[in-house]
Amino acid sequence: MKKEYLNIPNALSLSRIVCLPFLVIFILLDMKIAFLFGYIIVGSTDMFDGWVARKFNMKTEIGKKLDSFADIFFYVSTAWFVSQLYPEYLKPNTYLLIVFFTLFILSFIISGIRCKKPIMMHTFLLKLNAVLVYFLVIISSFADTTYFISSILIIYLIGFTEEIVIFIRYGEVDPDTVSLFHLRDKSSEIL
Repeated sequence: MKKEYLNIPNALSLSRIVCLPFLVIFILLDMKIAFLFGYIIVGSTDMFDGWVARKFNMKTEIGKKLDSFADIFFYVSTAWFVSQLYPEYLKPNTYLLIVFFTLFILSFIISGIRCKKPIMMHTFLLKLNAVLVYFLVIISSFADTTYFISSILIIYLIGFTEEIVIFIRYGEVDPDTVSLFHLRDKSSEIL
């Protein structure tokens, strides 16, 4: 394995994937406190992998892909965790969830067609939602988060719509693009 693949940010991203089965086991064994502590630790790797990569100039192409892959696994798993632990908070959000998953899949289809590969963007809105989803699971342990889930889903719908517009209008772009407006401003500077 090449040396640039063996760095702390990539190890943190990989740990997110490797540790997910333990969280599933904690839920299946009704070990809610162990799950919560494990979730807090595993979820925090999403913040630290990017921070370490930027701070210590350890960004790699494989790291970006690994982070996106780990994000997909972690956040899809998080949806399952919430459905298992707090189904009563999801039920009122059924229609928003259907639209959410539709736009999520559509964004991959459009990027696959337009960019010849599926791309997961890290726009400001999608990063914001990652943080909100992380805290959602923690807060759900102590309070009813039905409306918090609604808010998160609405922000995701806006974020995925922005992502789709970016792919349609600009094709392949840096996955770390901040927003559609950022791209628009950059393209108007070029003209």
